[in-house]
Amino acid sequence: MTVMKTLAVGLMSGTSADGVTAALIRLSSSRVEVVRCETYPYSAALRGRVLGAAKLTTPELSRLNMELGEAFARAALKISRGKKPSVIGSHGQTVWHGPDQDPANTLQIGEASVIAERTGITVVADFRPRDMAAGGQGAPLVPAFDEFLFAKGPSRALVNIGGIANVSIVGNGSLRSAFDTGPGNGLMDLAVRIATKGRSHMDAGGRMARRGWANASLVERLLKHPYFRKRPPKSLDKDFFGEKFLLKRFHPITLASLPDVLATLCLFTARSIAESVPHDVHEVVVSGGGALNATLMRALALSIEPARLKTSKAYGLPVMAKEAACFAWLGWRALNGKPNNCPQATGSRRRLILGKIVPS
Repeated sequence: MTVMKTLAVGLMSGTSADGVTAALIRLSSSRVEVVRCETYPYSAALRGRVLGAAKLTTPELSRLNMELGEAFARAALKISRGKKPSVIGSHGQTVWHGPDQDPANTLQIGEASVIAERTGITVVADFRPRDMAAGGQGAPLVPAFDEFLFAKGPSRALVNIGGIANVSIVGNGSLRSAFDTGPGNGLMDLAVRIATKGRSHMDAGGRMARRGWANASLVERLLKHPYFRKRPPKSLDKDFFGEKFLLKRFHPITLASLPDVLATLCLFTARSIAESVPHDVHEVVVSGGGALNATLMRALALSIEPARLKTSKAYGLPVMAKEAACFAWLGWRALNGKPNNCPQATGSRRRLILGKIVPS
């Protein structure tokens, strides 16, 4: 029996706004294979506008929407390398996410019509609003992908560490729970930008944090934040644990104090993730940029003991490819009229087909 396979592209730009991460995947009704994945960096000027998007005027935001559409289209063409995927699934760039407001609202930009016009490929984008319209948080969306990939295996915690971290508890036939755990790389990246006055944007590999001293008593106080006691479903905007939160606890942040600040934030991030993992889970699988931070991974491994720590690479998913691959899969599901949300994760009233389709 021949299994039909198709190619799809996923596009993702996260809260750190490094650039567009694009993945070309080959998929069937039961499998996903990452053919290749690349991140195409934004220029310094574009990255600055993306990071400040929430404060732009309406004309400036409208222009940025189209400009990002062009950047996403270029990424899709580069990752395809002459092949013709059946669909592009684009997450876009989140400008605002307000799931607990009345009414709940969210905004992702990166104009899908531009992507479709430049590539000649059908695009599915703007996945979050439909879930919100059905009473959900509109996030996290990756758990539906986690359920597809891992539901048939033993119980695992699947953690993606981007600017924000999220977890899916999945296995033994279903997804039990999924939610944003709290900060991922976002607070650490922000501390680096403040201390270096924008000259650096991240602690590569966690090398500065490794030189610092973590304030364990401060970490214990930070873990008492009401968000960690809130029951799922729950999700975060990137600014929830943002500059206001950071500077209230760490001020001033200087080059001299930065290693200690990073060590403390690294431990805080690891502990907040670990406390979201149930005691009966014996394996934690990490993806996202946080998997490349050796200091964070070491702290997480210690915090989850006796559970084992792995990365998604052990299951054929490069750590930087998972989210982009997820949006390729979400777009493919939508194009084929199949539900692609996960009510256990978002709190929506039912299974839905998320995404707006722009034909080629």
